[in-house]
Amino acid sequence: MATVVVDPITRIEGHLRIEAETDANRIITRASSSGTMVRGIETILTGRDPRDAWAFAQRICGVCTLVHGIASVRAVESALDITIPRNAEIIRNLMIGAQFIHDHVMHFYHLHALDWVDIVSALDADPNKTATLQQCISNWHNNTPSYFSEVKTKLQNFVNTGQLGIFGNGYWGHPEYKLPPELNLIAFAHYLEALEWQRNVARLHTIFGGKNPHPNFIVGGAPCAISANQSDSGQVSFVPGATAVDQDGLNLVLNTINEMQDFVDQVYIPDTIAIAKFYKDWGNRGEGVGNFLCYGDFPSTSATDTNSLFFPRGAILNRDLSTIHSVDLDDPNQVTESVAHSWYDYSSGKNSLLHPYNGETNLNYTGPQPPFQHLNVNDSYSWLKSPRWRGNVMEVGPLARIVLKYASGNADVQKLVNDSLSELKLPLKAMYSTLGRTLARTLETKVIADQMSTWHSELMTNINAGDLNTHNSSRFDPTTWPVLGQGAGYTEAPRGALAHWVVVRNGVIDNYQCVVPSTWNAGPRDSQGKDGPYEAALRGHQLFDSNQPLEILRTIHSFDPCMACAVHLLDSKGRETIKIKVK
Repeated sequence: MATVVVDPITRIEGHLRIEAETDANRIITRASSSGTMVRGIETILTGRDPRDAWAFAQRICGVCTLVHGIASVRAVESALDITIPRNAEIIRNLMIGAQFIHDHVMHFYHLHALDWVDIVSALDADPNKTATLQQCISNWHNNTPSYFSEVKTKLQNFVNTGQLGIFGNGYWGHPEYKLPPELNLIAFAHYLEALEWQRNVARLHTIFGGKNPHPNFIVGGAPCAISANQSDSGQVSFVPGATAVDQDGLNLVLNTINEMQDFVDQVYIPDTIAIAKFYKDWGNRGEGVGNFLCYGDFPSTSATDTNSLFFPRGAILNRDLSTIHSVDLDDPNQVTESVAHSWYDYSSGKNSLLHPYNGETNLNYTGPQPPFQHLNVNDSYSWLKSPRWRGNVMEVGPLARIVLKYASGNADVQKLVNDSLSELKLPLKAMYSTLGRTLARTLETKVIADQMSTWHSELMTNINAGDLNTHNSSRFDPTTWPVLGQGAGYTEAPRGALAHWVVVRNGVIDNYQCVVPSTWNAGPRDSQGKDGPYEAALRGHQLFDSNQPLEILRTIHSFDPCMACAVHLLDSKGRETIKIKVK
């Protein structure tokens, strides 16, 4: 038996270590997932005004940017029984939707695609053949030989000057890379184009939230007003030059949505399908646990009405799409966290399971002192806890959401999934794989991009009808709050089900707990010895070369890890926990 260590996993947010035990045939028999930096944001929030929590919680991550802010304000609104206007819900839907589209495209091209695309091989591409291939794949306007010749020259200049940069340490030339040079060149071209595209997409957050990353939020509604007046006759007119959201801003939002849709339809989806055709064997690899959890999001009425969610709430066990189990975030018997293999203690014992309302963040590092060769994976080995739903290990993320929406009978999603699998000549069960997880993220991006214009239209209809309300201030006075209140604020972050739980006592935060997507997916084994989703997904992988474990990267990146969310970086006094010295 040999142990393959990948530390750190690169092209992710945060610090993740994978230790994979392999047999004589280089097949992974057990994998261990370790988050190697410590959480502290929850402790920092204790004793603070709950209305300020979102500003701290949102700094958990710079990649996920707004989703922790959304979960936080929803948690406080739940605890203090605050309802928000419909316009505020629509604005939040637009902001969350833009985050999904931006995040998924960036993940594919700049983080995950390099597991499938051999950048150096693109230097062997024929620009004429590349242009012909691009024209066959889609109607995207950058499809000429001269364009791809320029892109190839740019890449050649990087190589000639030794400035491959982030491409410098790839496993280029690995036998598991299967794309022809021309498709590699197309993917590299779109890598560069996506950098420019994402800058434009971020404008939507700045219009409604003032900035990006970390746009502003506010408990009780949206962080912006609508610059319009209503006459006695009911006629609505926008106020030009105002500091709030005006007609120009709303038009720019619609233009941004159109840019999103064009890139998703003409670049992202065609590229995913074109690349997947060369890796269909990965439709049988990297499944994981076969259980899927979705909190749901994008309410069509209010966030408290779970029946109105565009992405439904529910759980699926053992790939049984005929049964969707109900999910209650307040039920102490549903969502719990284990620390049996984590560097934390519970006052009720190491093997206890705690609901987040009663959650504890008691640090107790018992691992080896760095630098070390291996973790003690039979003891505690991660700064992540192990969340469970009714005792089950659950996968969260795009695959979970697409599976839930497919199982709920949504015709649009069923057609997207079925048509894509038909083009790839793969069965439905291929969705439960590394390839399926990647495909689900792409299809989800289209589903949301198509819905964005509907939300924008609804907002414009409300405004034109005279409804300019974006905030409810009726309970902003702390004297109106209950002495003791608790609430769960949920959202679907790009990486999966995210919820914050808050207990407010005498006007301040008494306890605050986050259970984030990468905790669900990357957590270690629990007290029953059940693998986390990352660990389960890696079992059975055969490595072509243990010194270049490309197969591990493919499956781990298919989850889109965000370890900064799962193991936050400050202690309770705001002190640094690590120094990196460059020699």
